[in-house]
Order: sequence, then C-alpha cells, then structure tokens
Amino acid sequence: MALLTRITGPRDLDRLGPEQLDQLAGEIRTFLVDAVSKTGGHLGPNLGVVELTIALHRVFDSPRDKVLFDTGHQSYVHKLLTGRQDFSKLKSKGGLSGYPSRAESEHDVIENSHASTVLGWAEGIAKANQLRKKDDHVVAVIGDGALTGGMAWEALNNIAAAKDRPLVIVVNDNERSYAPTIGGLANHLATLRTTDGYERFLARGKEVLNRTPVVGKPLYETLHGAKKGLKDFIAPQGMFEDLGLKYVGPIDGHDLEALESALQRAKRFGGPVIVHCLTEKGRGYQPALQDEADRFHAVGKIHPDTGLPIAASGADWTSVFGEEMVKLGHERDDIVAITAAMLQPVGLDKFAKAFPDRVYDVGIAEQHGAVSAAGLATGGVHPVFAVYATFLNRAFDQVLMDVALHQCGVTFVLDRAGVTGTDGASHNGMWDMSILQVVPGLRIAAPRDADQVRAQLREAVEVDDAPTVVRYSKGAVGPAVQAVGRVGGMDVLHKPEDASSADVLLVSVGALAPMCLEIAGLLDKQGISTTVVDPRWVKPVDEQLPALAEQHRVVVTVEDNCRAGGVGSAVSQALRDAGVDVPLRDFGIPARFLDHASRKEVMAEIGLTAPDIARQVTGLVAKLDGRYEDEPAEATRD
Repeated sequence: MALLTRITGPRDLDRLGPEQLDQLAGEIRTFLVDAVSKTGGHLGPNLGVVELTIALHRVFDSPRDKVLFDTGHQSYVHKLLTGRQDFSKLKSKGGLSGYPSRAESEHDVIENSHASTVLGWAEGIAKANQLRKKDDHVVAVIGDGALTGGMAWEALNNIAAAKDRPLVIVVNDNERSYAPTIGGLANHLATLRTTDGYERFLARGKEVLNRTPVVGKPLYETLHGAKKGLKDFIAPQGMFEDLGLKYVGPIDGHDLEALESALQRAKRFGGPVIVHCLTEKGRGYQPALQDEADRFHAVGKIHPDTGLPIAASGADWTSVFGEEMVKLGHERDDIVAITAAMLQPVGLDKFAKAFPDRVYDVGIAEQHGAVSAAGLATGGVHPVFAVYATFLNRAFDQVLMDVALHQCGVTFVLDRAGVTGTDGASHNGMWDMSILQVVPGLRIAAPRDADQVRAQLREAVEVDDAPTVVRYSKGAVGPAVQAVGRVGGMDVLHKPEDASSADVLLVSVGALAPMCLEIAGLLDKQGISTTVVDPRWVKPVDEQLPALAEQHRVVVTVEDNCRAGGVGSAVSQALRDAGVDVPLRDFGIPARFLDHASRKEVMAEIGLTAPDIARQVTGLVAKLDGRYEDEPAEATRD
C-alpha cells in the first residue's frame, strides 16, 4: 500500500503519473477485498468504480466542487481518496458509515442512500450556484440501475431545460450485457459535440439554411437526421440528446486517460452533459466476477481468497417468506409477485425460477410498482409486492390513493422492518406502521416468528378488497413462540395464574415477542403479574383489546417502529374511543435518525431492551401503588 497510505486528500492524486495511478488502483482493490471481507459491506460496486473515482477527484476539486453519489454504496473509494482509510469498524458503531456521511467528511454531500435522488440534488445545487454566481462544478454519479427510477427522469427533464447551467452527470453503467463502443471515431465525435465551436457551427448552419428559399429547411432537417443517425450508430446517446443533453461516451470506465479526457471536456462545456462510463462490477476479484447473481453487491464476512462466508447463517425471515411464496404459487395461479430491482434480496428469486411469467421487476420505481399492483389486482390477480420497509415510504401516495382508495387486493410484504442497524439512518424500517396507520381499510400483520410469517401471509392474500401488509425483521428468525390462549384475534403468549388480578397487559408487536416474554419474567420477579398478547394484526386494533385492557391496571405496548403514530398510538386511541381509562405506556423507536451500529447496540441506545422496559414498568406500577412520588422515567431515551 505504498501509494494509498500517502493519499490524505484528493489533491495528492495530482502528483501521480500514469503508472503510479494504475498502481494505486491495484492497491485500492487489494485494500477493499481485505478490509470488506473482515467487516462485510458493498464490495462489488466499489471494485467497479476505482478508476472512475480516481478520475473524478483528479478532474474536479472536491469539496469546492460537489461530487454527489446516488445511493452511495459505491463511495468506499471516495472515502479512501478523501483521507478515510481506517475500515476496521466499517458499518459498526464508532466506525465509518457504509454510505457517504456528512459527519465524517466535508467531501460527503448526500447521505440518504435511497436511489434515484442524486439528479434532483445536483439540479438544485447547480441552480443555487447560478443564482449566487458561483463557478463551482456539480457532478452527479448515478448508476444505470438508478436510472430506472422515475425521480431520475423528472430531474433530467428539468436539467435539460437549462442549457447554460453547468452540470456533469456521470452514468456508471455496469450492466454486463452492454458492449463498450470505444475508439478514435467515437472519441472524436464526443469531442466535437462538447465544443463551443461545434455548437456555434450548428447554430449558424441552421440559421443560413432556414433562410434559404424552398430547399433550406428540408435540407437542414435531412442533414441533421443523417448526422444523428450516424451518431446513434456509433454510440447510444440518442435518448439523452433527444432530451437536449449533450452526451460523451460510452467511455471505458477502467481507462483512466479516457475518463479524465471525457470529464475534462464535460467540465469545460458550460451546460448539462452526460458522461456514459462502462464499468465492470466486481472488477479485479475473481470470486465476485463468478457470482452471477449480483457480483458480490453486498457481502457479509467472507474469506478473502475464496469469497465464501466465514460463518453459515441460519434461516432468516426473508427465506421463510420466499419459500412460502413458492408454495402459494403452486396452489393459486392468480398469485403474482412484484419487486423493485431487488429480486434476490427480498426472497423472490425462487418464485421467479418456478414462475418466470408471474414475477415483475419494475426497477427502482416503488411508486410505479404500487400503481401497477393496483392495476394487476383490478385485472383479476393478487399481486404480492415485496420491498424493504424503508423503501415503501417512497410509494405512500400510491398506496393511499391508488391501492386503498380503489379497494384493491394487494399484499405488500415489508422486509427489513424495524431497526436494521449497520446500514444507518436511511435503512431502518421504522416508519411503516406509523405512515400506514392513516390509510383507510389497510390491514397490517406483524408476525412474531416463521410460523406466523407463513400463516399471516396466507391470511393476507385471501383479502381481495383492501391492501394488506406483512412486515418482518432483518436477519435470522428465532424459534417459534407458542401461544397459550386466544382472545379475539390475538394470541396470548403469557398469562398469570390468577388472570382476574393481572397488573400489566403487555402488547407485543412482531419479532419483539421473545423480549416481551423476558419483560414479563422480570416483572413476575417483582411481584407484578403480566399478560402478554400478540395482536398478530396490529391494524386495525383488535375489537377485544379494550375489554382485555380494562381487566388490567396498566397497558404497555412494545414495538420495533417509531413511537410517533405507531401501534402504541393506535391502541391508545382505541382505548379512548371505548371509554377505557387505563394508563398506557408505549415503548418504541424515538422520532430521530439513528446512527449506524449493530441492531443490539441501537436497541440498547434507545432503551428498547427487556431490563430497561421492565424497570420503567416497575416504577409505574409502584407509583400507582403509592409507594413513591417520583415520576417514572421516559418511555424511551429521546
């Protein structure tokens, strides 16, 4: 790592010659494989953008120039070149984020890590630069996958409308089916298209020909069409140029000299320019290149030589859902599946293999996916739209106005619900049960274990006149939690010997059932009798819950969701509507963005642990008994 360790900032790249830059690229790839294999993270995307990131930082002057990364999972090389080379705690508490982070560096601008947003950011910053008469450059790096998102095209439409507003869009195209169109002629035409002289020549030619009687305008249109046809044959820029955007490329994304040349031309142009770079995901690491699924897009801890996982993982929530979907597919030919560019991560790959004609990948377009699902339901089938919980936020209006308003039988399956931890603030699935509470007719299931995932998924797809939601956690699924009774539609997981004199009704939501049983055990040791119920369906609130609550002195809700507007709020409202005046304490996630750390560490930080909750409930019961005057602690650590 002779060169890499000497890079403390982007300007250190300026003194390196071509051979040293190639050496640096090799050192970076070696570093990434060694570091990420120890911590886990996004390996394949970063191996693919080594030369591109070096070129960006040699041509542009970050942080004065704003280099923006869409999604941000390909920013590891950017971190290395901006002085952050301690990857020992990547994605762990106190270590580097897996995405750009403003708290880490002035070189990081966007950190939301939701795709297809970078062009909107870039357009806004470029507008501000123009308004304030600043000559800073704005560079937006977006993947070909993110261009499937509608937000990207909304931004492109606005970007193209301002011909004199400088903005460089780098399309990082790592689609393996694309063949690079490179060579002297393509490079020469790209140079011509982004020179002021060429633009002036075209404008002058159009003016002269349009003044020529009879044949002038048809001749110009014919020549323009022929020119455009020739360019489209050489390089696939027609779509962008039809929008009014200048196009450079395709460029070999691993040729530093070609990259720098293209970026320099784009930098000088003075208007919006697309630079199309062809890169190879996983480049330089054979195990990644041999991974046909996603080229090691994201990995856990692996052996660096083989790429194989160091530890075998048990059954997880996602695979349980995926297997049950295949069974449902065999039983019902009206079941179809939808994914937003995440077929394998959400567990639909087996369904797609079994029923290739019944799965639809809409790209990074959750809004379209939800509306398309409404159309599918209207057409007589039952769509199951599997998506990460944090990404459903993007489709709220469509869930409300297209699916629910039209009473469409669509099932949304929310993976990675609750605290996910290591991917940071934007990936915690902590808002779904809050934002969905306001949707009329929608029903939410929160399974506590694998058996309930299977059972509640089946219950959900039986509903054909309203949207249903099944949400579950990330990672390994624990052992089954058996019910000891039933009240209405709720499972009773624990009850005191004398149910007529119970102190606490503990409402357990989803995967937190084992923790709630632990809380009940701790309360029992304090002489506080507890009933634990799992509502199974948390929206609507079970009709029997108010009557059950009235038999207890205190109601406690525990959920892996934001407290604001969550299940606790819904239960509280149901009790008020029923005239049940029983104290209620809701435990959940505070309404703040949570730093990256392990799930266990995050839960401890926000006070969502069995000892914390048991201590506070004990204090509340003691206060009701009049044993002391002190106010109980807050429900969570805000």
